[in-house]
Amino acid sequence: MSILLSDISKNFGNFSALDHVNLEIPEGELVALLGPSGCGKTTLLRIIAGLERADEGKVLLNGQDMTDEDVRNRGIGFVFQHYALFRHMTVFDNVAFGLRVKPHKDRPSEAIIRKNVHDLLNLVQLDWLHDRFPDQLSGGQRQRIALARALAVEPSVLLLDEPFGALDASVRKDLRLWLRHLHQDLNVTTIFVTHDQEEAMEVANQIVVFNKGRIEQKGTPSEIYDHPSNDFVSHFIGQTNVFHLEKGDSDWLKSAGIVLDEPRGITAHVRPHNIAVEKQTDKPMSPIFLKDWQHLGATIRLELSREGENGSAKTVFAEMPNEQFRQLELAKGDKVSLFIKHAHWFN
Repeated sequence: MSILLSDISKNFGNFSALDHVNLEIPEGELVALLGPSGCGKTTLLRIIAGLERADEGKVLLNGQDMTDEDVRNRGIGFVFQHYALFRHMTVFDNVAFGLRVKPHKDRPSEAIIRKNVHDLLNLVQLDWLHDRFPDQLSGGQRQRIALARALAVEPSVLLLDEPFGALDASVRKDLRLWLRHLHQDLNVTTIFVTHDQEEAMEVANQIVVFNKGRIEQKGTPSEIYDHPSNDFVSHFIGQTNVFHLEKGDSDWLKSAGIVLDEPRGITAHVRPHNIAVEKQTDKPMSPIFLKDWQHLGATIRLELSREGENGSAKTVFAEMPNEQFRQLELAKGDKVSLFIKHAHWFN
């Protein structure tokens, strides 16, 4: 099912949660709504579901205006951050709940319900827990059961609000890959809300970046990361070094021997992997030195510094493969020279 949001606005008192949002999501897409807390992501998700009403604008599902339609008639499955499972029901009964409360004329027979529920539990790889209660499950298992319950009613759209936010980091990583593979099998139009840019980059086909109730940019993960439309997106998506040329960074960069493209703005954003680092052995010595470094698996992140006036210092982060770092034989305090391979410029 395709989704078209036209000129959506929503206010809570004097606070503008959504400010004339326009968004089109084709059928079968896996889309992440990404942004800081309070930027309007969850409010938009609830408006799509019919759990909130927009002050202005329209919600169209498959071209049909559903703006004022009741939530029960939208064909949408909703998964909440904290699962919202019924603690007094078994896993099986939780998943079966949506089918059993359908109007009598639409309700499947108990035999069909049992088959569908077991099929779904097999799909989420948890049928062996069908007779357990939610309190007997891990957080990751409860989240998969919540997803199975949402899928039981065969929704045309699946909405997930911070689906992995309450889980441990290792469990989140496993479930991200699992959700992506599940979406490929089901091909249900899916939207999930997150403030975790790594999660959005790893799971989604398309990312919509929100800030203060507005869409800053929409695109694939590579488009968002490699071609940010403004300084907010560049800073929010991944780590970046920000150089404010009007505040003296231009002189600092030149003194460090860094070559930059002809400036097209007053602020340069440079990703750590776009900074090449070499150990300095020539004279005069570079004013840049290695302050510290962090091991990130296959990548090493360097924390570089230059002492400025009045004891102030400017920090620059660079990244390189682990093997390259070993070959350079860098130690804390070593002088280095830098070269910027690419920068994004913003006014």
